[in-house]
Parts: sequence; C-alpha cells; structure tokens
Amino acid sequence: MKNQTIIKPLLGIMLISSLLVGCKDNFLDIVPTDRVSDASILSDSTLFEAYVINRYLGIRLTNKEGDGNLPGFGRGFEYAMWSSLTDESIYNNDDNTWFIQQGQLSPENTGIAGTFWGRSYRSIRECNYALANIGELEMSQSGKDLLIAELKFIRAFRYHDLIRNYGDVVLMGDRVTELGEDFTDPSFFEKTDKEAAIAYVLEELDAAATNLPVSNNGNWQEGRATRGAALALKARLLLYGASPLFTDGERDVQKWQRAADAARAVMDLQQYSLYQGGYGELFLTPQSNVEIIFARYYNINSRHTALEIANGPNGYDGWGGNVPLQNLVDDYEMMDGTRFDWENDNHSDQPYKNRDPRFYETILYNGAPYRDREVETFVPGGRDSQDGPSNWNTTKSGYYLKKFINEELPIRNPWEVAGTQNWIYFRYAEILLNYAEAQNEAVGPDASVYDAVNAIRGRTGVEMPPLPAGLTQDQMRERIRHERRIELAFEEHRYYDVRRWMIADEVENTPAYGITITKDEDGRFNYERKVALEGKQFLERHYWLPIPRSEILASDNQLPQNPGYN
Repeated sequence: MKNQTIIKPLLGIMLISSLLVGCKDNFLDIVPTDRVSDASILSDSTLFEAYVINRYLGIRLTNKEGDGNLPGFGRGFEYAMWSSLTDESIYNNDDNTWFIQQGQLSPENTGIAGTFWGRSYRSIRECNYALANIGELEMSQSGKDLLIAELKFIRAFRYHDLIRNYGDVVLMGDRVTELGEDFTDPSFFEKTDKEAAIAYVLEELDAAATNLPVSNNGNWQEGRATRGAALALKARLLLYGASPLFTDGERDVQKWQRAADAARAVMDLQQYSLYQGGYGELFLTPQSNVEIIFARYYNINSRHTALEIANGPNGYDGWGGNVPLQNLVDDYEMMDGTRFDWENDNHSDQPYKNRDPRFYETILYNGAPYRDREVETFVPGGRDSQDGPSNWNTTKSGYYLKKFINEELPIRNPWEVAGTQNWIYFRYAEILLNYAEAQNEAVGPDASVYDAVNAIRGRTGVEMPPLPAGLTQDQMRERIRHERRIELAFEEHRYYDVRRWMIADEVENTPAYGITITKDEDGRFNYERKVALEGKQFLERHYWLPIPRSEILASDNQLPQNPGYN
C-alpha cells in the first residue's frame, strides 16, 4: 500500500490564477491556465517561475479552508483560527475545535488540526520535483540560483510546520517519489529525531539565505521569500530547538546562544523596524510597513474569510467567531505596568479602564466604542448579548475579536469587498522577542534584553512603562513570556509557545473562562466569571499532534505514530 501524501505524485498540473495569492503588485495575476503539462513547465522559464511562486500555496484539505482561496503556509484567517485551540479564544460555533480543547484529539478525529501532515509533504514533494528538474530549464544560472533558494525556503517552512506540530518527522531529502515505486522498505517511513531534522532545515535555510534578495524592492515582489524571511525562520527554529520540549527539559546554553545570534542576524540586516503607526493599524497596513518580514498578501481579487462578519458581534449581525477568553483578558496589564487584579476594587469596578493599549486594539469588550455605537454584552437588553438580534451568534465568553478587523469594511454583505487583510508570518516584534528570550536564557537579562522588550512596549501607540531594572533571569523569563502572550495574541504563537515551554499542562488545563455582565436598574454593572467552554483538558500526549490514522494506514502501518496515540 502506498502512502497517500509522502509519495503523492505531481499529476503534471499547475494552477496559475489570480485567485491564489495577491499583493499590491499582483505578482500572481498571470494569464489563467487550467492544466499545464510537465513538459510545458520545464520548457518555459516563465511557467516554471510561476510554478515556483505557486508553491507558497497549498491544497484545500478540509471544509472552510481558504473560503474560496487556497490556503497558504498556515491556517491564518480561517473561520476557526488557531487561537481557538489555546487559552486565547474559543470558536463560538465549534467548527471542529471544541473536542480538541476538551482533550479528545485522536488519530481518527483531528478536526482543524489534521491538515499539516498531508499538506506539508505534498508541498515538499512539489518543491523536490522543481529542484530535480530545474537543470533542464533554459535560464541563466543566476536566475536558477534564485529559484533554487526560493524552493529551499518553501520546503524549509513546510518542514518547520511538521517539526513544531509532530516533533520527529520523515525527511525526504531531494527524492521525488512516483507511482509504481516499491515502498515496502520500512526505512522509507523512518522518522528523523527533531534535533537532526532541525539541523537539516537550518542547513537548507543557510543555503537559501545566501542567494535570496535582501528586500522585496525592484523585481522581487512582496509575498516572495527574502533573506530576512529565511533568517527569521532560522531564528524561530533555533528558538524552538533550544526550548524545553525540544531538549527533553535539559538546559543547553549553547543552543540558546545560537538562537540569540540567529535573531540578531535578522536585526543586523537593518531592513526592519517596529511599525510606529499604532498597534491596531499594524495589521491593516500592507504598504511601507517596515515591520513585516514575510506575509501572505491579499487583495480585492484574492480574498480570505471575511473577518468582519465571521468575528463580528451578533448585534451587528456578525457570527461571533473566535471569541477571546477571560484568561487572556485578565493578563493585560494596567497602563502603569502593574498586573490587573479582580481583588482590587479600583480594578474590578471598571475592569476595562486604564489597560495596556494593545487590549483596546485586540478585544471588543462591553462598552468598547465600535463603529457607530458601544458594544453591549450586558444583560438584560444588551444588543450584543443573548437579548440582541442573531442571538444564536452571541459570544460565549462575553468578548469579541477586534484585532485584524477593519472597521472601514462592512459586516453585512461583505462578500465582494472584505477579506483583504494580510496574514503576517514573520514580523520584527517576534524577532525582538525571540532575541530577548534566547539571550536571557543564554547570559541573563543584560541591557540588550531590556532594549528589545522595551522597544516593543514603548512603540508609538503602545507606550507601556519599561520593564523594572534589576530583574533576575527567572523574572525576566516570565516577563518575556507575558510580552509574547500580549504582543503576539491571535498570531498562531501561543499554541506553540506553551508547548515548547512545557507549561501547556498547566495553562491549557485551566478552565476556558468568560464573563457574565449584569446591568442593574441604576446602570451599574456586575461582573461574574463563568466557564465559557466546559471540560477543557490537556493530556501529556497533546504536546505533539497525532499523525492522522489515514496516513498510518496508507503506509501499511509502517509509519510510527506519535507517543500516546496508538
């Protein structure tokens, strides 16, 4: 029996359509072609380059992926976002997420977490096909070197997604598998341990970075990999590789120093800086955004899920979508840098006053100014509560998502105009936080660690107090982890952070909390914490995803399952 994804054949097709990825230069707005043969691809340098560009996309494997647009490297702006498998949010109408939050993930039932294996290996095979055949192409060597670097980056990104989700993975090397091959040899399904797999990917990224352009200026369009993108991926992988989950809890200072040095290499490019136009605007400003290192670009002809209606309050006829949890809300500091505390009467009387400015750009809370009125999640009578219209979409947590939402785009009938925000895979703030974490673990909280974190806290529109002087290494570790939680909320980091730090058994076993707000006759609000989703549970095996059972069966049971899932 042949493995259905590792050995998936190319089938000799290439989709070239403006429906794929968009950017301000529309670099994929190529003449539409239904099916192009292998021979045509290999005889035409323009078609071959188009084939390479389209490897930034993946196939649609489950319902609601891409919403009419092919998925990119990550889930991104799907209906249920990756945040709704964490303590950041829950998906209001389930969408195959609740059972994962409730600890029922299994090889037979993977929900929205089941696509990484198949999509990644298919993409790796497609990259290998191009790398194996690029020598036949009539093109300058410099042009070939550039495309080879791009393919190595794409393949490295796919391996990074496999490693961070499954740990030990099968390395394919440059092999291009075909139908009819003999796959009875068990070594074909032999996993490589995560440390060796990371080493392989890092070598690929070093090779890619050498030949990739420094920036997207000139003829190199936005949305394609640059040297900064390759070095950013290297920095993230080294950070993961130094973390407790990847070292079996052993502390390795040299690994942390390598991770710090890799993040510093991105900083030293001097191509990126923190966006100073406001935290909320950062995610709505594609052009001249100095913070974006690598992103999936969308435009009016290439849209993703309409976030405004998918995540909007029910009082606006929105669908609720990914509703933030009280667990996250409580972690936003006060504006003076102190922790929020429900036991403090000054805090609990007006819990949404004087909070970290990023809170107001991320969360829609009761009383938040939004569009033409204030959000009303209180009962009785709140327009965005169960007493409002479309009440089947009422938030189960008492909050709605604001981050990424463009208030200039409509909630009602958004279909031809919304869904144009760009999904950022790497931005400079992550690099600063990667550096701060790794450097602190390697040498302690030196001045450079403070500088990196305080730059984020002090950016225009955030302007939170700098971290207090004299923090110990342990104290700085907790501060950096907190900063990642706030700064990178809903950007697909929290799921991996709590696992690589090996604190998921604590934070993901904490109930998924929300808030019930009752309005008295005198207009005073009373706040009562509630459980927004019953039965939240994290088990030891959930530090890694299970390989879907279909993949195990397709290998004739030669592919080893991850521990705890047999």
